[in-house]
Amino acid sequence: MNLIDFLKKELSGWGKLERILFPICILAIIIISFVMGDNKVALVSAICGISYSILAGKGKISCYIVGLAGTFCYSYISFKNALYGNLALYLLYYFPMQVLGIFKWKNHLKKDTFEIVKTQLSNKERVLYFSFAILFSIILFFILKYLKDLNPVVDSITSIFSIVGLILTVKRCIEQWYVWFVVNGLSMIMWIGAYLNGSNCFATILMWLVYLVLSVYFLYAWSKELYSEKTNK
Repeated sequence: MNLIDFLKKELSGWGKLERILFPICILAIIIISFVMGDNKVALVSAICGISYSILAGKGKISCYIVGLAGTFCYSYISFKNALYGNLALYLLYYFPMQVLGIFKWKNHLKKDTFEIVKTQLSNKERVLYFSFAILFSIILFFILKYLKDLNPVVDSITSIFSIVGLILTVKRCIEQWYVWFVVNGLSMIMWIGAYLNGSNCFATILMWLVYLVLSVYFLYAWSKELYSEKTNK
């Protein structure tokens, strides 16, 4: 498949409301960021991050391309704000997992829409993933507290839950949106704290707010699609 055909596939399957609202979200963040005199790296990170979330929600494999760019930008602002849990998460985990995601999703694309085939976990798997997330969040909290992290509680939870969320994303599981809802809400609170402490990162706060809204939207969209597929079998 050449580049033109790939782009056509990635731009197909969008609803009328999505074609209007998603660009407006990105444009609004750009405008507000400039008005607030925000850090330019934070702005680029926000644009890449929101684009990634939208494309991932639509099941488009191109999400990983913009995701890689956003990973490096977000790593930089995490380092500048002494959020070392998020820094390690993005550099050591998000980067290789996004590369892996490209190859994993490539093998599970629908031929008509070029979107991924959605899946869901069993009840046993849900318990295992949740238990893993809680246990390792507690362990990471003590590590980050020792390293004098700015916000060890939220940073530890968002870091571990993000690991679980990305695993579920690569596995194409609907449960990822529950995990991302928690991560997005807590991350927004974390960056509000950084902003109040003098960090010029208003675009990052807006980015997590949009993430929060998108997690609810795509949870609904994926649930609707899975239910439709189940009833049509």
